Amino acid sequence: MTAPTPDPATAPSFAALGLSPALQRACADAGLVHPTPIQAQAVPAVLRGADLLALAPTGTGKTAAFALPLVQRLLAGPPRGYRRVRVLVLVPTRELAAQVAGVFEQLGATGPQRLRVVAVHGGGSVNPQMLALRGGADVLVATPGRLLDLLGRNAARLDAVETLVLDEADRLLDLGFAAERGQVLAALPARRQVLLLSATLPAPVQQLADDLLRDPVRLQAAPQPREAPAITQRALAVDTARRTELLRHLVRAQGWPRVLVFVATRHATEHVARKLATRGVRAVPLHGEMAQGQRREMLAGLQDGRWDVLVTTDLAARGIDIPALEVVVNYDLPRSPADHVHRIGRTGRAGREGLAVSFVTAPALAHWRLVAQRNGLDLPLEVVPGFEPTEAPPPPSPGNGGVKGRRPSRKDKLRAAGLLPPVAGG
Repeated sequence: MTAPTPDPATAPSFAALGLSPALQRACADAGLVHPTPIQAQAVPAVLRGADLLALAPTGTGKTAAFALPLVQRLLAGPPRGYRRVRVLVLVPTRELAAQVAGVFEQLGATGPQRLRVVAVHGGGSVNPQMLALRGGADVLVATPGRLLDLLGRNAARLDAVETLVLDEADRLLDLGFAAERGQVLAALPARRQVLLLSATLPAPVQQLADDLLRDPVRLQAAPQPREAPAITQRALAVDTARRTELLRHLVRAQGWPRVLVFVATRHATEHVARKLATRGVRAVPLHGEMAQGQRREMLAGLQDGRWDVLVTTDLAARGIDIPALEVVVNYDLPRSPADHVHRIGRTGRAGREGLAVSFVTAPALAHWRLVAQRNGLDLPLEVVPGFEPTEAPPPPSPGNGGVKGRRPSRKDKLRAAGLLPPVAGG
């Protein structure tokens, strides 16, 4: 949730925006010292119930810009009714759903009674999400397809929604949301506040704004200038079974004092952390099934030197700032090539130097080439003495091998069906 900080000499305070003392403390706990420009403009407008159209690129603090005032109103208002949803946030991806839900959970823990925040998205079983919605939610963060699935199963009711948020509306429309939004809007009450946030304002987004918003406050946040991160990247070839051993060797031999290690699953966070701990490395896991207080404790422990290694999922790839983090390790490569940037961006912050190391096993070699290509990387595949790999690459798969980015996207399928124009030059 950390965002660039404006000039303290000219920036307003969160108190001046009308936020409660409890939320001011929550901002301080999250590392938000002064409101960013979009927060300074959006918070008062959302608090007074106005509709909002905000052009806000990544890095401007847009999530807190709408979450802070909505949390304050939710905490001050009457409790939700049974199976009711008070705030609905639509997002294009499951990664963003988890990130936005995490911000609401963190801010919503400031009241005498925690807000109930539920995130629903594809990529997993629908049954746990149905159970999570059984008692309703103060905030429901959803991808459109999964939301429609849940509505079709009568697992959620939207007739009491007070505020609808469309986050990254341009990407929602890219994913075909134009065809689905009518079903979502039909389930909402006629009177509601609508907040529409988008990185760009193409014609379809402008049309969406015209259809949904009533006399909106219009804001535009310029990207915040940032010093280019000084991140050195390395790719190390290693056998799958020796990754933990190599990680321990590097922590010890290189004297790394503070390391964030990314793995693919919650189970892997605990497994790798436990194996490192039994070999004398102060390592702990971090994953989404931990309570918010426990997650904060894990992050604080890495920051203050109580342990050397924090093993985590992509939960920590966005919205988390660990000051002076020296090293990031991709123990498992990110499933999406785009997530590589978010992972390594946890180091090399605020002008400091950082190191990002990716372990490349033979089974993951094809995916590493895709990650490198998509991110413009030309790195030699290094071998650490004593850890020479012996695995052979698997034979070519007739499918996509489970690699995200090589399977047809939703837009590809729509183009194949003739519902979208072909790519120019394709």
